Amino acid sequence: MPEFCPMRFFQYLLAGLLAATALLLSPAARAQRPDTTIIHYTGTLTGAFSAGGVYRTLLTTTHSVTFNRGLHFGLPLTGTFIYGKQDRQLKEREALLNATPYYWKGHFRAYGLGGYERSNLRGIADRWQVGAGPGWSFYRDSLGKREVALSNLVIREATYYIDGSERVVTRNSLRLKLLYTLKQFTVSTFTFYQPSIPTISDYRVSQLATVTLRVTKRLAVNATSNYTHESRVLAGKNPDNYNLTVGFSYATP
Repeated sequence: MPEFCPMRFFQYLLAGLLAATALLLSPAARAQRPDTTIIHYTGTLTGAFSAGGVYRTLLTTTHSVTFNRGLHFGLPLTGTFIYGKQDRQLKEREALLNATPYYWKGHFRAYGLGGYERSNLRGIADRWQVGAGPGWSFYRDSLGKREVALSNLVIREATYYIDGSERVVTRNSLRLKLLYTLKQFTVSTFTFYQPSIPTISDYRVSQLATVTLRVTKRLAVNATSNYTHESRVLAGKNPDNYNLTVGFSYATP
């Protein structure tokens, strides 16, 4: 029988502990598991101020909570509120709420949608949306830091305007998502093209682009560009709306 060597025993034990630690700290070990639920929260506060020819203040806050269950189910909940004045008069009071549950397996995605919107700028008292459709992720890394994805939903939309009129339409909603992270920098864009069915001349185009510089694990500086164009709006309302804001965001690890 080989002679027992305490020093060699402790060397093997130390090597095993180091290997186990490396495994636990690897991306695969931190990945989502079949029986777990992960909750991720992000809150953003951005604003803009200008004076001189035009006095303007703008405040935007966005909050999102994402629930991931197991390896295939997710539920992002997002809320955005915008408040702005021009020449000390209220011009912007926008609200947007979205729930987009989804199922994914490999590159395939299946999405649902429930949404609510109000817009003082576009004269929208209430807008409700429900929809569903497929999507495809052309590329996504294992940590979710880089992604190119395309989805296409059919949505039913009911809009009630501040003048008392209303409109109910069915839209095709095409969305392109781009996400890229390099060290502390993250760039994300969401581009929507939503024509009415079957009248494609009645459409909506929007794009949300965000550049994030992470200062700490939880705190970051954000620059956000938000553009929306609607081909059909109330008389006297501008079909275009564009905001560029800078602020801070907080996220759970």
